[in-house]
Amino acid sequence: MPDRPNRPVSASAIDNHVYKVFPNDMNSHQTVFGGMIMAKCDRLALVVAERHSGHVCVTAAVDSIHFRAPAKGNDTLLFHLALNRSWGSSMEIGARVEAENSYTGECRHILSAFFTFVALDGNDNPVDVPAVTPETEAQQRRFNNAEIRRDGRLQTRKKLNEP
Repeated sequence: MPDRPNRPVSASAIDNHVYKVFPNDMNSHQTVFGGMIMAKCDRLALVVAERHSGHVCVTAAVDSIHFRAPAKGNDTLLFHLALNRSWGSSMEIGARVEAENSYTGECRHILSAFFTFVALDGNDNPVDVPAVTPETEAQQRRFNNAEIRRDGRLQTRKKLNEP
């Protein structure tokens, strides 16, 4: 985009957003309700997308949600989200959630997910967003892997639309 420079990952990332688990967050198995964690990830991913793009954004897709371990009562959830890559008007945001035991300091990786957002102009039409500049080796790896995930999403969409 000639009128908007590339933006570094750090300009829009959310690192260590803290959420304390309470009894109302529990499911019937006495672990944290997965839908609540997913909803918080979606809201935080929206913040990343809007910070990066400077526009209103909407969720276009959520894929590869992996629940790796349960979170339990008295855990503190730590949310880490960052823009992996952008294409035209769309952006992929990666989410990682950890559960921290507030008393022992032990952390467990409990969820990984990828969200695709689209930036919109004032007439609700898709609008181009800045490219993202990875700043670390890990960010470069996520940048490269995002293209592979996008190719898979587009191939799946094409196959589902074929007769």
